[in-house]
Amino acid sequence: MGQSLVKNYIHIVFSTKYRQPLIHPPYENELHHYLGGICKKLDCQPIIVGGYTDHIHILCMLSKKIALMKLVEELKSHASKWMKTKDESLKNFYWQNGYGAFSVNPSQIDVVVQYIKNQHEHHRKKTFQDEYRAFLKKYKVEFDERYVWE
Repeated sequence: MGQSLVKNYIHIVFSTKYRQPLIHPPYENELHHYLGGICKKLDCQPIIVGGYTDHIHILCMLSKKIALMKLVEELKSHASKWMKTKDESLKNFYWQNGYGAFSVNPSQIDVVVQYIKNQHEHHRKKTFQDEYRAFLKKYKVEFDERYVWE
């Protein structure tokens, strides 16, 4: 086969260190756009970036040119440096060490987009920890609760 044809939709989730609620307007939308820009730069077309005060959701197409781990490393390192420049109160902004990444069936893209769009409404009823546990269970990811949270 002469071509490498790839189309992998990935839903990436990660939180602020210790789930500190540091993502607020006016920086919230800017951060989402900034993260989308990093995805574009790395040839990982962003579909939607959203989240809540203590975490981020990114739905993108993973490029065949980059490993998932490298994409997340680039997203987190550049975005934390950028956030620290926005306000004195964010000088200690950090992301958690880990992340979640889940494959998305192309037929479910619209469902995931709506889910990410509704994060503020969704988190009036559910914590990030409960949301993340639900993802891990849905995708049948084995985990030890002691090591999921920092």
